[in-house]
Amino acid sequence: MKIESIKLHHISMPLVSPFETSFGRETNRECIIVVLHSDGLIGYGECVATRDPGYNYETTGTVMHILKDFITPLILGKDIKDAANFQELVSGIRGHHLAKAGVEMALWDLLGKKAGKSLRELLGGEREKVEVGVSVGIQESAQGLMLSVANYVRQGYARVKIKIKPGRDVEDASVVRKEFPNLRLQVDANSAYSLNDAKILAPLDNMNLLLIEQPLFEDDIWDHHKLQERFKTPICLDESIVSPRHARYAIEMDACRVINIKAGRLGGLSQGVMVHDLCKEISLPVWCGGMLETGIGRASNLALATLPNFVLPGDISASDRYYARDITNERFVLNSDSTIDVPNGPGLGITIDEKALKEFSLAELSFDVN
Repeated sequence: MKIESIKLHHISMPLVSPFETSFGRETNRECIIVVLHSDGLIGYGECVATRDPGYNYETTGTVMHILKDFITPLILGKDIKDAANFQELVSGIRGHHLAKAGVEMALWDLLGKKAGKSLRELLGGEREKVEVGVSVGIQESAQGLMLSVANYVRQGYARVKIKIKPGRDVEDASVVRKEFPNLRLQVDANSAYSLNDAKILAPLDNMNLLLIEQPLFEDDIWDHHKLQERFKTPICLDESIVSPRHARYAIEMDACRVINIKAGRLGGLSQGVMVHDLCKEISLPVWCGGMLETGIGRASNLALATLPNFVLPGDISASDRYYARDITNERFVLNSDSTIDVPNGPGLGITIDEKALKEFSLAELSFDVN
């Protein structure tokens, strides 16, 4: 496919409620939307970097820079055969995985539209709907958290993840667990602790949690190995797994018993599939993490989560969990069995609400071969 033009939208969308983690609080979701044109087709991708460098070093600002000054010159006017070809072209750009992943997602959308196949079919997915859960940010109090969780349980979410940080961990989890003794519950620290905090976190090991996600530093694998030795609850790695190679390190070190796969963090859907396949070989469970995606990224996550080793519910959630208005015409709805249907149209299977995209855009850049 010859890439004839590229358009980048820097957008900001209001969240239905603030979302707080150990590294910050968001009231508006910023991201970069990538639009590729080829042979009369349009492919859409989403770079999930936010305004601030909390989750990792990439921001909407760095993504626009890398896309404009480095990735666009490598692909504009070029015939891109597939995702592997794209990864080869951008291999000289060290890091900047969120930027690369947004472009690769748009390429997959084009590939699907050209072939008349859904992204699920292209990836080899096996399900038409996937199990999902909801991620609940840090609330003003433990009681407030419990009420928020209760609201999502009433809506039909059968798995809940709560964010934790020092001072808002054991008590918060305990309150939720006491109120919902049979709920599939997990916690996510987003790298807020060190190995010295193991004793503080120890009570979590007796709460029948599905997993404890990324308790230690975002670039650590070895100390997670030491922590996992002390806990019967599975440690799940997120931020630490930035490539299939790092997934192999974690497996060989026995640093975790679950891996959260985020295509953005890994540099693209193709890299996410590689981590999935690696874990599947040894029956290490994986699940699909979320980054407050628009309908574009949500469709991509749903397709990825149809692969067979995604055996735990993902942080995908219904559209109305985050946005009163989205930039896709499609709204993803929670089914009564805590699943969401996977789009089956060509490519991502979504269409864009152009008026909404324009209204949410903070800046736009366009490039074409002419």
